[in-house]
Amino acid sequence: MNDPTVRSEQDVVIFTDTFRIEGKLNIFSGVRLTDYMNESKSFVAITDATIKDLSDRQVMTAAFLNIKLDAIQIIVPSDDA
Repeated sequence: MNDPTVRSEQDVVIFTDTFRIEGKLNIFSGVRLTDYMNESKSFVAITDATIKDLSDRQVMTAAFLNIKLDAIQIIVPSDDA
């Protein structure tokens, strides 16, 4: 059974109009990614991020990255990417 007070990391891939971002999203256990995004405020925090341009060239890495919610065009669990 999922404990809603326990957080877990979910590997995600995020696409913006200029970047593909792979990293970990800290989310409560049992919460669907769709529900998390609908409840998010202005930014989404990603850890262990790898940022690539759309031609797949790595631009940078970051231990922590805040992404403006309005910039996100697509977000999927990395298993589905």
